[in-house]
Amino acid sequence: MVRHMFSNLLLLWSLSHEIYATGLTYGDPKEQSWNNHNLSSVPLDLDVRLRKLDLSNNFIRQLHTLGLPYLEQLDLSCNQLDLISEGAFENLAQLEELNLSRNALNNNLGSNSKALQSISRLRSLDISMNGLSDNAVELYLRNKPSLDQLKMTGNALTSLTHNFFKESESLRVITIDDNLISAIDQGTFEPLTHLETLNLAKNNLAHICDFKLHQVKYLNLSRNSVEFFVTHEDNQLYRLEILDLSYNKLLYFPIVPKMNSLKYLHLQNNMVGALNAEATIVSEANFLYNEIVGQGDVRVQKNDLHANWRLMPLVHIDLSYNHFRSFPLETLSLLSSLETLNFSHNCVQNIIWNVRNDSESGYDRQLSFSSLKYLDLQSNGLVSISPLFLKTLTQLETLNLQDNSVQPCSPKDHLPSSQSAPQINHNTSCVVFDQLRTLKHLNLKDNNIKMLHTKSFQKTSLVSLNLAGNPHMVMHVDALAGVQESLQSLTISEMNMTSSDLSFPCMPALTQLNISNNNLDIMPSSLTCSPLTEIDIRNNAFVSLNQSLILALSAHLNMMHISGNYFNCCDSKWLTILNESQIELPDISQAECFTSVSNIMVTEYLNSSEMYCLFHTKTQEIHFVQMIIIVSIVTVIVTVFIIFTRKVCCSHRPGIV
Repeated sequence: MVRHMFSNLLLLWSLSHEIYATGLTYGDPKEQSWNNHNLSSVPLDLDVRLRKLDLSNNFIRQLHTLGLPYLEQLDLSCNQLDLISEGAFENLAQLEELNLSRNALNNNLGSNSKALQSISRLRSLDISMNGLSDNAVELYLRNKPSLDQLKMTGNALTSLTHNFFKESESLRVITIDDNLISAIDQGTFEPLTHLETLNLAKNNLAHICDFKLHQVKYLNLSRNSVEFFVTHEDNQLYRLEILDLSYNKLLYFPIVPKMNSLKYLHLQNNMVGALNAEATIVSEANFLYNEIVGQGDVRVQKNDLHANWRLMPLVHIDLSYNHFRSFPLETLSLLSSLETLNFSHNCVQNIIWNVRNDSESGYDRQLSFSSLKYLDLQSNGLVSISPLFLKTLTQLETLNLQDNSVQPCSPKDHLPSSQSAPQINHNTSCVVFDQLRTLKHLNLKDNNIKMLHTKSFQKTSLVSLNLAGNPHMVMHVDALAGVQESLQSLTISEMNMTSSDLSFPCMPALTQLNISNNNLDIMPSSLTCSPLTEIDIRNNAFVSLNQSLILALSAHLNMMHISGNYFNCCDSKWLTILNESQIELPDISQAECFTSVSNIMVTEYLNSSEMYCLFHTKTQEIHFVQMIIIVSIVTVIVTVFIIFTRKVCCSHRPGIV
């Protein structure tokens, strides 16, 4: 009896000594990583107090009973696991997160599924990339009442039924992207009252005939084959805030729930607009809706699409990479909260103010884009934009017109607003930017602009202006008049400009200047007015830079790009100033300069500038001395010659009688 008590006391002492020596207690969180250790089985000597265990990126094929009663997180991803013993997880009473992705769990379904069914407290499960079939997933998801997050990316699912999640009704996040799903039975997701995020991207879904998930906030249906998205009208509130229908085959705008919370709508890379006229797109969408809901001609006159869009609190819509040949003025103007519109990469050549009369009043509809702050119209082939449309953009701050054919109007082309008749505006072949009083950022790159007239941007609030890639543009000396006080960033690269073509006003707010890829050899002296922090002069014809100008700029300058010029190494006091001022030169390793002997890299020259320019200096001195000697000799010879000539002349002169 005493001996037995003594042995127990000895065991307790040894355990307490070990705990004291290691500094661990049973209450402390503890984790261990065996990631990428070339393991073929689970180590046998694991600490029973482990809370987190990482066995990922190994070669484990079988999993047997784990005696880790405190384990909360287990990562077995990226192994070769195909057999899990039925009792493998029985002792993991605290396990909440399990990652089994990138294994071979499509094998041995009987044993594997029973093993997973024994974990009832699980909150997060990842069974991605296992080649799982519909039947396998249904087995693995049994007895998961606490499951909050489920990830099944990259398996072989073809359809979803109401049996899938009937024992996992606490699910909040479901990710089933990159599978082969072409059908979803009604009632599959509806019972999941806590479901907020549903990702079904990269599947084979073709139609969403009746969206009924009132609880979902984020729905991702991108990269499927969806041709239309329709919701039956009801008076229930939908919590949907983000809908991603990008990279599908949509021909029509989606008909969203009437009572919705939608803020972000992604429709890029579809076929919307292929039906050409906006009226056709809208009428076809309404006809489709009536056909799907089975109401025949009873409501054929009602514009369900516009009725629902009018109530949508959308702030962002992406319509890029579609097939629009006309700008859908009426449909988009219904979005009274819209702040960001991406309409790039379509086929709209002219934005025409072609607005139908109101059926009741007989007057033109009053359209407004009063909330729009960001408008992207890049790569449309735009030639003209109606001033009446620009006038509605009362809050616009950013306008991207890159890669179009837009020509800024000259002041004489401006039409008084009181005389702006629709017919005249339809034929406007240039853009009147002074309509945009709140405009801060304007991108006119690659528009083949011919002339930038005086005061082209007056009355705007421009902070940044990009005029790059207009090689034939003539820039009027006062082109920036009206915005020279506000401009902070200016890009005039790829313009084929010489120094005589470039004239800057004093710009006291300018901090970033890009004049790269031109034919400049002198920097404008007016830059001393600007507190430049970054300047790019790459790929020009500079041989040297004005020392006093660089000295003035160095007070604020942080970064300068200089490569691609033909600098004179031995006329580089400006470079010394930059170097001593510790101004960052990111491309200095690509910059070259020349001496009287050869070309060298600027970095090499800076390391030993005296050596490279010593010979150059001595040669100049020698040449100077030689010139003095030659001039002196020539002077002496000429003097002697003159004296000699005079004497000869005097000796032959006849006497005077």
